[in-house]
Amino acid sequence: MGRADSEEGQLPAPVKPPDGGWGWIVLLGCFVITGFSYAFPKAVSVYFKELMKDFHVGYSDTAWISSIMLAMLYGTGPVCSIMVNQFGCRPVMLIGGLLASAGMILASFTTNIIELYLTAGVLTGLGMALNFQPSLIMLGTYFDKRRPLANGLAAAGSPVFLSCLSPLGQVLLEKFGWRGGFLIMGGLLLNCCTCGAVMRPLDMGMKRKTEKAQDKYEAKEMLPIGGKSDEGISTTDKNKKGKKAKKKPKKGKKLLDFSIFSNRGFIIYTISKFILVLGLFVPPILLVNYAKDTGVPDTEAAFLLSIIGFIDIFARPACGMVAGLKWVRPHVAYLFSFSMLFNGLTDICSARASNYTGLVIFCVFFGISYGMVGALQFEVLMAIVGSQKFSSAIGLVLLIEAVAVLIGPPSAGRLVDALKNYEVIFYLAGSEVVLSALFLAMATYCCLKRGKKKEPPPEKNPSAGGGSDTEEAESDVQEAEEHSSDNHQPAHSTDNAMVAASEEANHVAEDQSGEGGGCPKGDGEVLARDGSNADQMVERDSF
Repeated sequence: MGRADSEEGQLPAPVKPPDGGWGWIVLLGCFVITGFSYAFPKAVSVYFKELMKDFHVGYSDTAWISSIMLAMLYGTGPVCSIMVNQFGCRPVMLIGGLLASAGMILASFTTNIIELYLTAGVLTGLGMALNFQPSLIMLGTYFDKRRPLANGLAAAGSPVFLSCLSPLGQVLLEKFGWRGGFLIMGGLLLNCCTCGAVMRPLDMGMKRKTEKAQDKYEAKEMLPIGGKSDEGISTTDKNKKGKKAKKKPKKGKKLLDFSIFSNRGFIIYTISKFILVLGLFVPPILLVNYAKDTGVPDTEAAFLLSIIGFIDIFARPACGMVAGLKWVRPHVAYLFSFSMLFNGLTDICSARASNYTGLVIFCVFFGISYGMVGALQFEVLMAIVGSQKFSSAIGLVLLIEAVAVLIGPPSAGRLVDALKNYEVIFYLAGSEVVLSALFLAMATYCCLKRGKKKEPPPEKNPSAGGGSDTEEAESDVQEAEEHSSDNHQPAHSTDNAMVAASEEANHVAEDQSGEGGGCPKGDGEVLARDGSNADQMVERDSF
């Protein structure tokens, strides 16, 4: 009975991302969240002139609203990681959507610029941060094979929303003023709550399916036992509860996993990303003023940013598709290095552009390279740390990026004021991006080369190193499955022996031999090897 029925009612395989299904709804939510997070701070700049008139402040004072939003988006990364690890993605996103909406609604009733900093800057920025990071975590949970494409499509939300929110903000400003515009924008941000509501935890549904399959399997196997079936089921339930009670404290211990700093790949990525952010955002910030200084009219100068955004919309999904190819995905870190090198060389080559045609060519190539960087940055991080530690990794990376954001663009602005020369700034920014690309490529090559030499030892001892709670649960289920398949047959034969009195002595002898040593030595060795192979498969999948 054991093997035939076990194949029909066996427990499902370890949980794997569906790469589709409800994942496409999650991707749509991530697309919207990414669009609001990156485009909203820039779209708010449409209202700056009216704010300057009403509050009698300068442009630099109103620009602090966008700066505070971005600082909250990047700087609160560890806080978001702690909240996600403690409460999960969906509750955090729902709270974030409410905070973002409340910030803009309260901002419509402010009477001075300081109140705007606290409402539109701090409160809305914190709300968007609590939406942005969990959405990326959920995207990595639902997608594995198609994850590069999913990341590329989600990243395309930034240029799409920027091209929509800026004209919409101008229309709202003309019809309702800046207060009415802020109020309506606050209502639009409530869509973040809708996006948070669709972020259904993948493990919850899979756990329910696993428990149902396990109950059916145990009922099938224990049905001939009769009165002892209830005892067996209750025993398994007690074992489940005992395991859950043991596992729960582990989840609460690490709200922010700093062990990722022991990962050489994460350290390399963090350093290269810090250098990259120092120069990545400088060219688009200074591009319009640079074009005006070369004699380009204001309307045509502003159109240059639209060119970058339009190219960026198509570059990100296309780069995600390329990164998902079988022969490209194992080397996605090098593709990311190439995209950064491409972007840096574009900055350097455009430093001497002296006419509008040259600037348009620069915008085309910059849009392609910028879109490639945006599509690959989080995919590379997911590939390095894995989905289990991604929530902690992205929080720490965003915090480090916040420091670079506060250093890079302001330093570039001061150099422009001091030197009155944009060429030097473009050379400097391009050099920083090229340096980050070369560092990532060379350090990754050395890291991988050293990692290959150290691959055999971990395979000999798969239990070494800290595994996640999910991996431990999966291995426990596999061990329980193997143990139950080995032990159900002796129990069944013992009950049959009570009916057939002539064979009772033989079955009792078999039971006693099972208690003394279990199955024969050769069979025990085979099972041990199978169990170790199962554990190794779980660890390889998680790596």
